[in-house]
Amino acid sequence: MTTAAAASTMRDRVEELRSLRAGIRAGDPRATGAQRGKGKLTVRERLDLLFDEGSFREVEPLRRHRATGFGLEAKKPHTDGVVVGWGTVHGRTVFSYAHDFRIFGGALGEAHAQK
Repeated sequence: MTTAAAASTMRDRVEELRSLRAGIRAGDPRATGAQRGKGKLTVRERLDLLFDEGSFREVEPLRRHRATGFGLEAKKPHTDGVVVGWGTVHGRTVFSYAHDFRIFGGALGEAHAQK
């Protein structure tokens, strides 16, 4: 593989990752609509209000559960229903653990607990 081809492949992979992260952040449109229909903010909207702008750093947004049974093999959303991370609030470092009720109703699972 040439250096140019490798660079192109790397750019493609980085773009894939950016797209995946954007999709994770946006979430399922139907679930987001249901959340807003109840007059509630999404987890990331709540975190955006809490943290100083641009300071939040999420831990393991790509994590998925490993559960089987009850059809869970076909449902493996990223984050497993919890957003964990840190950032600053009025300049002070703060850590956060927030349920995403759009994913399994925010229920606790193995991957969720490990985060």
